[in-house]
Amino acid sequence: MASLRASLLLAAALCALAASGAAASRDLRPLRTGFIVRGRVWCDTCRAGFETPASTYIAGAKVRVDCRSKTTGVQSCSYEGHTDHTGTYNILVTDEHEHELCESVLVSSPDMRCATTVPGRERAPVFLTSNNGVTSNVRTANALGFQQDVALSRCAQILKMYEDEDDRV
Repeated sequence: MASLRASLLLAAALCALAASGAAASRDLRPLRTGFIVRGRVWCDTCRAGFETPASTYIAGAKVRVDCRSKTTGVQSCSYEGHTDHTGTYNILVTDEHEHELCESVLVSSPDMRCATTVPGRERAPVFLTSNNGVTSNVRTANALGFQQDVALSRCAQILKMYEDEDDRV
């Protein structure tokens, strides 16, 4: 009788342990409700086409994240946001977009002296899927840029620095 009671207690303990293990494994899986697309918007004050020490970051720039079907090219979603005082935007995008092409796109600059997009820097691709080994839900996009109509006077000296570097290579 004692061995039957011990067997029943052992069986009950194993069942309880298995149930708690299953519950714990469910709790370890991250809940994904979407992604945060993060990037910066800069002003090309030297009209160099890339960021330089004279570049500034634009607060209040409007940015959009667009996703479209890889097969049909039809736009499936669009999310908008603005940059903060550091020129950084954080746009919440819901759901997975594994079978879509998504990109951050410049919309507008609040600075009329720096409101023309830099060719090739007006959009940046972002991968919005959790099937890529990245554990964070933050996806970083390359910096997007506007340019001034006229370069700053000190830019000639700054760009000369890049020429000197090229000569050494």
